[in-house]
Amino acid sequence: MISDEWVRGEWGVWGSMAEWIREYAWLGWYLTAASVAMFLVTLLAVPAVLVRIPADYFRRERRAVTPWRNRHPVLGWTVRIGKNVVGWVLVAAGIAMLVLPGPGLVAILVGIMLAEFPGKFRLERWIVSRPRVLRVVNRHRRTRGVEELGV
Repeated sequence: MISDEWVRGEWGVWGSMAEWIREYAWLGWYLTAASVAMFLVTLLAVPAVLVRIPADYFRRERRAVTPWRNRHPVLGWTVRIGKNVVGWVLVAAGIAMLVLPGPGLVAILVGIMLAEFPGKFRLERWIVSRPRVLRVVNRHRRTRGVEELGV
């Protein structure tokens, strides 16, 4: 525990910081719980996503049109906005998890996959075409009995 002399004494800013940490200790617990939850969700979501990607997905010149886009405009925009919100929240959480406990890089990659922005398909293709990444992805797909990804 930090002594009161140190907090109020000659330490100035450091003392104020220590007081703030004491006062908002609950925030650390919430961040830890959120980090653990994100880790567990990522542990379940990433394998499911990797298996659902079509084997020729990265060989195509352009991304295929998703089925929900041709449905009712309200449904299309709702799904699109929802995916973007979840994607950018995952990117932000992943950046936070680079310094907090949790799978920061994985959360960032899943967030990038969900979000929409110019050049996204090229970025995804570039990431997956890295030999180590492709090897890990295809090993996981083989263990699930799914055809390997081609790039």
